Amino acid sequence: MAKNEKNKKEKLSDRLFYKLKNCWEGIDKKTEKEVEDFALSYKQFLDKGKTERECVDAICELLDKDGFVNVETLKDKKPDSGMKIYQNIKGKSVLAAVIGKKSAVGGFNILGAHIDSPRLDLKQNPLYEDNDLALFDTHYYGGIKKYQWTTIPLSMHGVFVKEDGKRIPVRIGEDPGDPVFTVTDLLIHLAKEQMEKKASVVVEGEDLDILAGSRPYNDTKNEEKEKVKLALLDLLNKKYGITEKDFASAEIEFVPAFKASDVGLDRSMIGAYGHDDRSCAFPSLRALTTMAREKNVPDKTLVCYLSDKEEIGSAGNTGARSYNFEKFLAYLCGGSDADFRKCLLNSAMLSADVDAAYDPSYAGVFDKKNGSFIGKGLSLSKYTGTGGKYGASDANAEFCAKIQSILDRNNVQWQFGELGKVDKGGGGTIALYAAQLGIEVLDCGVPVLSMHSPFEVISKIDLYTTYRGYVAFLREA
Repeated sequence: MAKNEKNKKEKLSDRLFYKLKNCWEGIDKKTEKEVEDFALSYKQFLDKGKTERECVDAICELLDKDGFVNVETLKDKKPDSGMKIYQNIKGKSVLAAVIGKKSAVGGFNILGAHIDSPRLDLKQNPLYEDNDLALFDTHYYGGIKKYQWTTIPLSMHGVFVKEDGKRIPVRIGEDPGDPVFTVTDLLIHLAKEQMEKKASVVVEGEDLDILAGSRPYNDTKNEEKEKVKLALLDLLNKKYGITEKDFASAEIEFVPAFKASDVGLDRSMIGAYGHDDRSCAFPSLRALTTMAREKNVPDKTLVCYLSDKEEIGSAGNTGARSYNFEKFLAYLCGGSDADFRKCLLNSAMLSADVDAAYDPSYAGVFDKKNGSFIGKGLSLSKYTGTGGKYGASDANAEFCAKIQSILDRNNVQWQFGELGKVDKGGGGTIALYAAQLGIEVLDCGVPVLSMHSPFEVISKIDLYTTYRGYVAFLREA
């Protein structure tokens, strides 16, 4: 009798509890190969696109290969069923779509992610010399722990633009044999006072200056005092044709120089710079191209929005708060304002952004019951924000249930997501800007360890599960 009661209890718990498993458990060889192949292509994407400009170049290249057409080449041609189109916005963000069979009035299925990541940007007049050392003066971009950016190899990326409009791309520190750069730190023997400071000021923003050179210009006739600075400007002038004045208009970013790598003896994870939010941007793009390859034209129009400037509030004319998103959706509606407004209200969107994975080393700041975990699948966050959900869109119950149902039908494991304990911190995504337009939107992405650091970590199986979840959403929402 006791045994039967135990069996009944176990069956009831199986039916009522939501139990997460490690997604690696029970995986077959075919799926395992798909996971590894997807991870490899993602790592290649990361290494190719370490800045938003480089990401856009890589994204447009992939879209071109899949038969997508730049809207700039269409002139006045209106979008039609089956068309695959994209728009490159100032080389910093991309909108792409597969036009469906049904009227735009019924709404679109949209994936939205961002492709910018925290980094060190050069100031407008950055190069200076101090005691025979040449350095670059920087202003950090996005939320960083400043001390994490010292004593690591950095690479120089970006673009100079001449007064005649000529663009000169720069990428130094990525190829074999390239020099790298670094931010120095104080040796432990002299760091007594430094070590007593709070972590937020142990390295200050104005001290994140990048070591650029130490060899003076070799000309005994030249009486210039800043000979190391002169030597570096001479090198840059010979290679790129630029002068010091060209830094004023340049966009030069310094990012970690190391490559995306497998992490762990079992190679189950990927360590890299830029998982936030390229680990969601890449699956979003691949989900759209997967749908574009299908023989049947989708019922609804499918959209992928990969935006810039999310790390600084989605500002500027390439961020999610700009008019670009609305304008592109209006174009897909064929120019009718009434249809466009109805379309927004009937559209569904996943704000494809990462979540903070539970870290046992820092368990005190996580809500274990409501957090996401490495290896347990796609993370759904009903809301983000800070404090009393400030800055969140807070998806409604009906839409959350709809997304969960789609994932369940497609055997895509999902888990609850929340950015730490209440009042321990928080953050936001582009979800609220889409929600302001009337679009149903839910945050949904990959759990990340060491988020916003120069070397973030994700699980390969979570990356692949996220891709599968995005495909299911595009197909069925």
